[in-house]
Amino acid sequence: MARIRTIRDPLWGNVRVEGDAAEILDAPQFQRLRRVKQLGFAHLVYPGGVHNRFLHALGVYHLVSRAISRLERDGHLEALDAEAMDELPVVRLGALLHDVGHYAFSHAVEELGPSAIPGDHEEIAARFMAADPIRRVLERHGPDASARIGALIRGKSRHPLQGLISGSLDLDKIDYLRRDSLFCGVPYGAVDVDRLLPALTVAREGAGHPLELAVSEKGLSALETLLFSKYQMFRNVYWHHAVRAATLTFVRLVQTALDSGLLASEDLAGPSDEELLVLIGRRIERSSPGDLGYDGASAVGRAAKLLGALVDRRLPKRLVELTGDQLPDALSSWPARRPDLVAALERRMAREWGLSEGAVMLDYPSYPGMLELNLLLVRNDGEVRRLTALGERGLIDIPRLGRSLHHSARVLRIFSFEPSAPRDPKPVLALIEAAEAEVETRLESGADLPT
Repeated sequence: MARIRTIRDPLWGNVRVEGDAAEILDAPQFQRLRRVKQLGFAHLVYPGGVHNRFLHALGVYHLVSRAISRLERDGHLEALDAEAMDELPVVRLGALLHDVGHYAFSHAVEELGPSAIPGDHEEIAARFMAADPIRRVLERHGPDASARIGALIRGKSRHPLQGLISGSLDLDKIDYLRRDSLFCGVPYGAVDVDRLLPALTVAREGAGHPLELAVSEKGLSALETLLFSKYQMFRNVYWHHAVRAATLTFVRLVQTALDSGLLASEDLAGPSDEELLVLIGRRIERSSPGDLGYDGASAVGRAAKLLGALVDRRLPKRLVELTGDQLPDALSSWPARRPDLVAALERRMAREWGLSEGAVMLDYPSYPGMLELNLLLVRNDGEVRRLTALGERGLIDIPRLGRSLHHSARVLRIFSFEPSAPRDPKPVLALIEAAEAEVETRLESGADLPT
C-alpha cells in the first residue's frame, strides 16, 4: 500500500504527499532543508522571513501535482506519448527535489563565484540524489532516474512538462513569490494561481516541433502578475540594502575563511545555515594561540570580526548608493565577471578614504533573466505563438520593459564597517563604466581613482 502523508502548509493548506515522494521526505538530505532558510539573510530585515527550503520544496511539489492533475482533467495530456506519461511520477519527484542541493543561506554562497565552491546547487543536488536513501527510491524509476531529474532541474529535459520545473512559467517562481511575500509580511508577491493553472496547456510551435508547456490567452493577465511580482520582490525584499549588506558580510566571511585555510571548498557542501556558522566559529577558536587570542588584523581576526558582525547584526553602512535613475543605461560587465578586480577596487577605495583593509565592499547585484520570457502562447483562435522578450503587441508588453525594470531594481552601493562620511560616487562610477582593460591598468599602476 502506497504511503500517504498530509502536511499542513501555511500557504497552500493541506499538501498531500504520497508514494516515493513521502519516502524521500524522511531522507536526511531532504530533512536538511528544514535548516536552510529560503531567503538567506532577509530575516534580519523582515523578521518573519525565517521559512525554509523544506516548506518551499513541498509547495512546488504541491503546485506541480495540481498542474498535472488539471492538465489531465482538461484532456491536455492526451497529446503526450506513452513514454512521457510514464515519466510523470519522475516530474513530480523533480519538483520535490529541485532545491535539495542548496547551500547554507540559499544563494548567498554561490555569490563567491564558481572557482570558490564545489559546484552550483544543481550539481550538489546530483550528489545528494546519488546517496542513499534517495538513490534507492529513485532507482525504482530506472537506473538513470537521478540524471533525468537533474535534467529537469537544469531545464535540459525533453519532457513536454519540463516548463513546470524550470522555465519562464515554472511553479518554483510562483511558490517562492507567494511564500516569501506571506512570511515577510509584504504585499508584493501576489500571483493569480487560480487563474494561471487552468490556463496551462501543451502545444507545438509548428509541425515537427516538440510538445511543450504553453499558456492559453486567458492566462495572460495572471502571467503579468507573475512578472510584476518578481520585479517588486527583487526591488523591495531580495535586494533591500540591509539584506545585501548582510549577504556581503557573509560572502566576505566565507571568502576570508577559504583564503586563510579555515575552510576548504568542500566544507561548503552539506552544512545547514547554523552548522556552517558554527563550523567557522570553531575553526577560528582552534586557530587562536591560547589565551593570547588572535591578531585582529590577521585573516583569522578579520574572520572573527565578520562572524561577530553577522551574528549580532552589526551590518556595514552605506557610503555610496546610486539608484537606476542615477546610473547609465549600460554599465561595463566586468564587475560581474572579475571578482579579483572588484576586490582590488575595494582595497583602493579603502586606502584612499583612510579606512582599513577589508572595510569597504562594493555591491551591484545582477539578474539579467529576472523578467525573461520564452513561452508558447495559444491564442483564442488556436494560433500558437512564442512569447519572448519582445512580448506580443496588444497582448503582453511587459517583457518589452524587462531591461528597464531590471535596471531600475538594481542599486549600486558601497558599504563600510567603519564610520565615514558619504563619499563622492563619481570616481568609482567612472571606473565601473570603463572597459575592463582600462580598469585593470589603472588599478595595477597604483594611480589614484579618477576625479
